[in-house]
Amino acid sequence: MTLSISPLGAFRAQLGECPVWDWETGMLWLVDGRAGLIVALDPETGEVRRRIALPAPVGSFALNDDGRLVVALRRSIALVDPVTSAVETLAELEVDHPNLRLNDGVVLPDGSFLMGTMHIFREPGEAPLGGLYRLSPDGATVKLATGIGVTNGPRMGPDGCLYVCDSAARRILRFGIGEDWSLEAPEIFATTDALDSAPDGCVFDAQGILWTALVHAGALAGFDPQGRLVRRIEVPVAHPASLCIGGPEGDRIFVTSISDSGRLRAQGPLDGNVLRITGAGVWAPQTRRANIRGRGRQDIQVAADLPDALVQNACC
Repeated sequence: MTLSISPLGAFRAQLGECPVWDWETGMLWLVDGRAGLIVALDPETGEVRRRIALPAPVGSFALNDDGRLVVALRRSIALVDPVTSAVETLAELEVDHPNLRLNDGVVLPDGSFLMGTMHIFREPGEAPLGGLYRLSPDGATVKLATGIGVTNGPRMGPDGCLYVCDSAARRILRFGIGEDWSLEAPEIFATTDALDSAPDGCVFDAQGILWTALVHAGALAGFDPQGRLVRRIEVPVAHPASLCIGGPEGDRIFVTSISDSGRLRAQGPLDGNVLRITGAGVWAPQTRRANIRGRGRQDIQVAADLPDALVQNACC
């Protein structure tokens, strides 16, 4: 099949992030983080089927199995009813800083939700605040790691490890996972300096290739299990931000993009649009919904052995 890239409808985001294919309804969900919008699009026409407005910025979200959304807002983690817009706050970051907020996240195999922070405009040598956090199904939140400047693309790999981009450092980290979802000291899985871009959102395909959006290079990059670049797809937007694999047959790549994130801007005819890619020869592994049950606001706990992502060893 010939590779084909086309815009999906007319929806245009300022900061298109966190695309999620909904296997139950056959819709594509995504975030416009800067506008504070979560939308669901028809995968054929791009028509907006659902629109939820929240306080901006929105970092990421997940579909929950009770019909609500698990949402990472600026400092808080919440369950949101997409019909009534009712918000149940479950936790807030333990530190408040004007340049720190929650960012990308992912559902883990047990139905918990993992998310990370971004701490921008740091001074040289200043360690980033925040880290990686896991919201468990019972509504408790635990801090799992520190030392990540800008968290993007967290994904569970087929090897049972957690892969996380630090976009500020232009590298993809790999964490081994211990008991109770504790994280081991990370290794560097891949770096993207040679690709002239930071890595942004990620997805694994069914063949075990880790795809990431090269947000500064207008392309998608695919890495094999050894961290070697094996695929590259150029896309007609300046700043692709994230991607997922879905569609009725599970063989389409959907790419979100940026028109004005506040730091990155582009004015091309497709910048900010969602792109639909067919013929790439990829297939989606099945994903699940989160299984979070709110029990009111709880303080964030800290894991006993907290790995610092500023200290890594090369793995490949």
